[in-house]
Amino acid sequence: MTHRVLGASLLAAALVAVSTLAHADQDAVQIFSNIHVTADQRVHDAVCFFCNVHVQGKVTHDIVVFFGDVHLAGEAEHDVVSFFGGVHAEDGSSIGHDMVSFFGSVRLGENVTVGKDMVSIFGAVYAPGSTIVRGDRVWIPEWIFWAPALVVVLGAVLIIAEVRNRHRRWAMGGYPTPPRP
Repeated sequence: MTHRVLGASLLAAALVAVSTLAHADQDAVQIFSNIHVTADQRVHDAVCFFCNVHVQGKVTHDIVVFFGDVHLAGEAEHDVVSFFGGVHAEDGSSIGHDMVSFFGSVRLGENVTVGKDMVSIFGAVYAPGSTIVRGDRVWIPEWIFWAPALVVVLGAVLIIAEVRNRHRRWAMGGYPTPPRP
């Protein structure tokens, strides 16, 4: 027993000794509170849970949003990722690397530049012809997810209804039919 405790303590001490401190200088991280980057501001990373990110200035690294929207009117030098929310890029804005959206719409304005790939999974994409995407464009529309999900739900409802009807008929089978009035 003491050898296990000693081994675990030594392992924990070794991990603490080799770990580096997290550097969060000029990062914007919020939960339930929107992030606003004004035109004269620079932010390294913008990470938001259950809120929105509005960028008019410059984000020098990534924008990541869970359950919220990204509104880009400035510049994102690296990636823009949105889970269960939309990405809206104003006219002339730019994304340095990848733009990824899961279960949300993508709306790009005129002359928007995406440095590498644009990926939209289970969402709508609205992009004019002047949008420049230097990598791949991947779009899986939302109906590909919702159509099979609807079939599965309707099948489950029909199976449950049939089982309930069969159980009711079995339970009522021992009782005589009431006479007609």
